[in-house]
Amino acid sequence: MPSRVSMRKPAAPSAAAPVTALGIAAMVATVVLWASAFVGIRAIGPHFSPGSLTLGRLAVAAVVLGFVALPKLIKSRLVPRGREWWPIVAYGVMWFGGYNVALNAAEHVLDAGTSALLINVNPILVAIMAGIFLKEGFPRWLLIGSAIAFAGVALIALGSGQPGAHGESPTADVAGVLLCLLAAVLAAVSVIIQKPVLRKFPAAQATWFGIVVGAACCLPFAGQLVSEVQAAPPAATAGLVYLGVFPTAIAFTTWAYALSLVDAGKLAATTYLVPGTTVLISWLLLGEIPTTWGLVGGLVCLVGVSLTRRRTRSRARGARD
Repeated sequence: MPSRVSMRKPAAPSAAAPVTALGIAAMVATVVLWASAFVGIRAIGPHFSPGSLTLGRLAVAAVVLGFVALPKLIKSRLVPRGREWWPIVAYGVMWFGGYNVALNAAEHVLDAGTSALLINVNPILVAIMAGIFLKEGFPRWLLIGSAIAFAGVALIALGSGQPGAHGESPTADVAGVLLCLLAAVLAAVSVIIQKPVLRKFPAAQATWFGIVVGAACCLPFAGQLVSEVQAAPPAATAGLVYLGVFPTAIAFTTWAYALSLVDAGKLAATTYLVPGTTVLISWLLLGEIPTTWGLVGGLVCLVGVSLTRRRTRSRARGARD
């Protein structure tokens, strides 16, 4: 019995204080940068098709993150071997490739609020799959907080939709709804697959591997990307570079780092803050004034996400005792 206790405890005590601070910083960076991606996609979407936008974004990210990941990779020589490539290829194809293409296509026909609501099915799926496949269980406060945060996202979506032509709702496009749900499923499955990879490979390297795989899958869009970059205004091209550097290279790395420290279900719940943050960024950069529903929904999301952390704090106290 004593030997079991001594085997389980090393990770918790040594990581408690620094992990909390670094984990929170990584999560905040991820939420803000991923939220800015929705604004960026809206801004440059008219100039790039879904596939070429994805390829351009991933190509920029692969080059930028390569400057960080490659020197460490050469020094450590920690390269995936054999079957270790399978999960990396899986989340590279599904998350960096499929998710981005599906989301870009969906945002051509759905308003931002509806897209945010549908994409935020993702944390619920992650919590369920993490409980089953990663043995994280189903903490009561995680489920309660997730439900409240999801309600907040619904309020944001309720207030963000704009009436379409002839009084038709912009949410009526079934193909867009299905694409958003597909993106949410691909992201959720990828989180579960990526979690074990981060036990062996550093966040930057694991992210870079996935980005390179995703970019390789999108190479058929290369000709389209070249022609669209030539036709696009400089501001749109600059927006594409921004999406590659910040919401992709940096944010996916900070996400992977946080995922290596925090349970997948609890970390995924923090992404409920993305729609509210998107509304705030749109307000500041695009002059889009948030509705009352949007402001109330953002507050509800904050309450829900804070509740998902409750059990973590109590468990930390128990570990110290």
